[in-house]
Amino acid sequence: MALDEVLLNRVIRGRRPPTLRFWRWTEPALVLGSHQSVSNEVDLDEAARLGFTLTRRMSGGGTMLCEPGRTITWSLYCDAEVVAGMSFVDSFHVLDAFAVEALRQLGVDASYRPINDIVSPRGKIAGAAQARRRHALLHHTTLAYAMDGDLVPRLIRIGRERLSQKGIRSAEKTVSPLSWFTNASLDEVITALTRSFEEAHWLQLDGVADAELREAEALVESRYATREWLFRLP
Repeated sequence: MALDEVLLNRVIRGRRPPTLRFWRWTEPALVLGSHQSVSNEVDLDEAARLGFTLTRRMSGGGTMLCEPGRTITWSLYCDAEVVAGMSFVDSFHVLDAFAVEALRQLGVDASYRPINDIVSPRGKIAGAAQARRRHALLHHTTLAYAMDGDLVPRLIRIGRERLSQKGIRSAEKTVSPLSWFTNASLDEVITALTRSFEEAHWLQLDGVADAELREAEALVESRYATREWLFRLP
C-alpha cells in the first residue's frame, strides 16, 4: 500500500515515467478502502483466527480479500490527462480494457461492469479503485485468480448490521475466481495481461528501485502500519 503512494508521488515529481506494476501478496490480507470503517467491514476475530492481516489503501472502494498465490494485483501510475474528459465510470472502463481483452484471449467470457468490476457471467473476477492527486492518477485492480468463496462472508461483514455510522460499505457481490474458467497458471495470466497492455502502449521492463523501497518502508512506519491509519474510521 505504501509503495503505491511512493510510486504515484514519483510520477507526480517527474522522477518516474508512467508505470504499470504487477505485484503479488506475501501474506493473507484484508484491504480496506480509504473511507471504510473497520468495525463495519471486518470480522477481526475471524481474521485473527485465519491469519489475515489488516491493511488500508489510499484509494476508495470496498474491502478486498487477498491471498498469496491466489491473487493478482496491478497498479497503474500516470498523468490524469490520460482520462481527461471521461466520466469517473468511463475511466475505469478504459483503464482496465486491456485486462478484459487479455482474459477473453485466454478463453474467459469477461466483460466490464460499472462502476469498477471485471466480471464473468457467474460473478465478479476483479475490482478496481482509484486515487487522484495533483493531476496524477493511481488505478489499481485486484483479481481473484483462485479463492475459497466461503471465506468472504466469514471475514468481510457484507450484509451484516452496521456498527458505525461512518464509512462506506462494501457491496454484496458474487465472486467467480479466474481458475474456474481457465487452466492458465498465475504466471501465464500475468504474461497475458502484460502482452495485452503492450499491444496498446509501449513498455520497458523495470523494477522497484532500492530508494523507492526504502521510502515505502519509511512510509509504512510513519503511516501504513500505524493504528491511527488502520483505524482512522474505527
